[in-house]
Amino acid sequence: MNFPQSGLYAITKTEHKTAEQIIADVSEAIKGGIKILQYRDKHPTDATYLAGALKELCHADNIPLLINDDIKLAKRIGADGVHIGKNDALLSHAREILGKKAMIGISCYNSVELALQAQKLSADYVAFGRFFPSSSKPLATAAQISSLQQAKTCINVPIVAIGGILPDNGAELLSAGADILAVIGGVFNSTPYQSTQAYQSLFK
Repeated sequence: MNFPQSGLYAITKTEHKTAEQIIADVSEAIKGGIKILQYRDKHPTDATYLAGALKELCHADNIPLLINDDIKLAKRIGADGVHIGKNDALLSHAREILGKKAMIGISCYNSVELALQAQKLSADYVAFGRFFPSSSKPLATAAQISSLQQAKTCINVPIVAIGGILPDNGAELLSAGADILAVIGGVFNSTPYQSTQAYQSLFK
């Protein structure tokens, strides 16, 4: 399994939901056409169970599952990789624990310099954002469209954009240089199948 070159990257929304609801939501999002899933859960009750269930669901459709921040959990359940931010474990440490084939993505916020550094250290993708106001990450650093344009000239791995992305504003990011759109609320705030379907025309 490889990291996708384009498409929708769904990130779980777990607040006030049972494990069964989260699994059902992800199942609908998979039917709707997501290309990759990240399990993000700031207050997990049984992360091993839920992440394991999501992995089985994703792998049944050949969709990679990444874990947000938690390298040990990724290793324990056999996830396809991790997404780490500037305050999380170093990329080289994640690579050492998870192996050469693991997909490792790095949050670069609004910094092309960070993205170049991540690329040099063998990151599988770099993520910029947030680009628009986001209920999931309201305090996240704002990113500029110009950063995507600049990154496109010097970054050779897939470029992910995140933060308040909806079907009606995603095209701007793709035309500026993003390959993949990462979405939390835009997929999981309402009906995941219909929500995911609404993004698909952006990638055609």
